[in-house]
Amino acid sequence: MLLFSPLTLGSLELPNRVVMAPLTRVRSGASGVPGDIVVEHYRQRASLGLIVSEGTYPSHTGQGFPGQPGLVEDEQLAGWRRVTDAVHAEGGRIIAQVMHAGRVTHPDINGGNEVVAPSAIAINGSTRTNTGKQPYPVPRALTTEELPGVIGEFVTASRDAIDVAGFDGVELHGANGYLLHEFLSPDANQRDDAYGGSPEKRAQFVIDLVTAIVAEVGADRVALRISPEHNIQDALETDAADVHATYTTLLSALAPLRLAYLSVLHAEPTGDLVQDLRKSFGGPFLINSGFGVITNREEAIAILEDGVGDAVVVGRPAIANPDLARRWRENLPENQPNPATFYGPGAEGYTDYPFYDSSVGTL
Repeated sequence: MLLFSPLTLGSLELPNRVVMAPLTRVRSGASGVPGDIVVEHYRQRASLGLIVSEGTYPSHTGQGFPGQPGLVEDEQLAGWRRVTDAVHAEGGRIIAQVMHAGRVTHPDINGGNEVVAPSAIAINGSTRTNTGKQPYPVPRALTTEELPGVIGEFVTASRDAIDVAGFDGVELHGANGYLLHEFLSPDANQRDDAYGGSPEKRAQFVIDLVTAIVAEVGADRVALRISPEHNIQDALETDAADVHATYTTLLSALAPLRLAYLSVLHAEPTGDLVQDLRKSFGGPFLINSGFGVITNREEAIAILEDGVGDAVVVGRPAIANPDLARRWRENLPENQPNPATFYGPGAEGYTDYPFYDSSVGTL
């Protein structure tokens, strides 16, 4: 079966095509330094074809959650080095997802820094901060002159993730309503400069950012994740023609760079939009269809056998089954994830899911 066959993604050689999704787990404390349980969590999952880390912030301003790890301080990079060394010692591959939260944060989360976004439009709703639940603030719109500095933060974080922290590459988070996605969304981006006002202009910031990172670390170690039409955290994309124009512009511009891969989160991976984007990108194409519904073994196998994508990105099954690649390959029973322990400071629901015990044939 294709799901269990090797795959080349840029500089990476994957032994199978089961990819662990970037999963926010907030286990890195107030310092944002990955500790022992984070090391163990990722080490346990090294048999997956590829691990994508949880979202890591490239600047303190970009931190979106309490307990989120960063790529800013020397101690954070050293903590991640312990993680990547442990994964590599088990024969695994791991890349860092670089994520700037944009307006999806609060000063009580990001160290008192100003919240910034493409436009001064707040998200409806509230977030959990270090001081309790707070409404999202109105962000300050980034000026045109500031944008090269933001790109520079991503470039530095990406270079350090690879050269210092030992990651095999970086995935840039252009999905789920965070900063890059905010630039792409016509509801979140109401700028009137070169980075807003049309699909082509809204795509330009992400194009510039990806191009700059490729120039620094090489295209074979850079990937992008997108979630068109996901309509989460008020990064709304409800006009189908606009969505198509925005993302085909983006991916057509990035195609000549020959990135390691594109990861697409969408509920309908076989639909015209996703498959049109695949053609525009022209490179390795990862499918993540399970944000609302858990992706199971049968769907993952079908996605590849039907030629819909080149690998399958999975979240909750990888949380509950550190040996997921083996379980799916041998069609073994699976542990069921416990959502009550997805977020929190401890090992429960993080490093205590059992591996399959073949000596007894049961869990």
